[in-house]
Amino acid sequence: MPIQKNVIILHCLTVTIINQYKLTVYHLSLQNVFSVIIPLYNKAAYIEKAIQSVLSQTFREFELIVVDDGSTDDSLKKLRVLSYELREGKQEQYREINIRNQENQGVSVARNNGVKLAKYDYIAFLDADDWWEPTYLEEMKRLIEAYPEAGIYGSGYYIVKNANKRIAPIGVESGFKQGLINYCRAYAKTLCMPLWTGTTIIKKTIFDSEQGFKSNLKLGEDFDLWIRVAMKFPVAFLNKPLSNYNQDVELANRAIGAKLYNPQEHMLFTDYGTLNANPDFRYLYERLALYGLLPYYLNNKNTKEVDAILSGIDLKKHEYKYRLYYQIFPKFIVKTGMNFRKIGAIIKGKL
Repeated sequence: MPIQKNVIILHCLTVTIINQYKLTVYHLSLQNVFSVIIPLYNKAAYIEKAIQSVLSQTFREFELIVVDDGSTDDSLKKLRVLSYELREGKQEQYREINIRNQENQGVSVARNNGVKLAKYDYIAFLDADDWWEPTYLEEMKRLIEAYPEAGIYGSGYYIVKNANKRIAPIGVESGFKQGLINYCRAYAKTLCMPLWTGTTIIKKTIFDSEQGFKSNLKLGEDFDLWIRVAMKFPVAFLNKPLSNYNQDVELANRAIGAKLYNPQEHMLFTDYGTLNANPDFRYLYERLALYGLLPYYLNNKNTKEVDAILSGIDLKKHEYKYRLYYQIFPKFIVKTGMNFRKIGAIIKGKL
């Protein structure tokens, strides 16, 4: 009897160990797949290229969720036609495209609603006018496996402007290939985003704990979320361009342009509270503010808020040009100079 009892106990332990192993393997497998979120608003001319860049990935374990934010052009129609053609054609790269439609509420709400539908542990974002290189997910998967302790992941990318591609000058050390980075220092070095939305992957649990993107922000909603995460968790970066940031889109359909936003809509006017006690964050914020607030300063927009921010910045710690812009030259001279620069850039682009 004791022998039989021991056999039963051993059998139960074996079954438990096997089940635990299966659960662990399943969990690890689940962690290495992606939910890809694409917000869509009036990007009929670009959406097919973005979708095809996802469906053509060499790593196949992903789901694709597209949230149309009340487009008024043919974006949604074009997306549905593409989905139907892929399904009927039974193309090798076909994946069911989960299409959701909502009233126009902005890109933050569209992304947040997409994440709510996500099944998997890692969230990848792509805007409807950008596109990935074919190995993006495959190489980011390897980055995640190499640095599982990180909470957020990014890679290099191309900036596409005037139909020309150049590698974004991310502020990492020369020869750096991959690893954990100081996000604030890397960003402040060149003011080129180390975490650009089209190359950023975040753990879903962390996204949820931070309550996602702030719906009130119309500019810098991505920076606001990434900085909150980067100040709490390690940031892993792969210094290889794997995505394309399209800056040839019509200005009317881009958040970045000539438009000046109200304080509650712009990340520079956000109160970052205790983050300001971190010297790396503070230096980065001041650099971004001196660059980003200049149009507001010159056009007397949000004057009270702009003056309050500028008064807290020691200009001697930053490039001399900002002393010229904000303290020495009259506004009309600076504004005239900026207009000439814009004209020169337009002419250069057409040439």
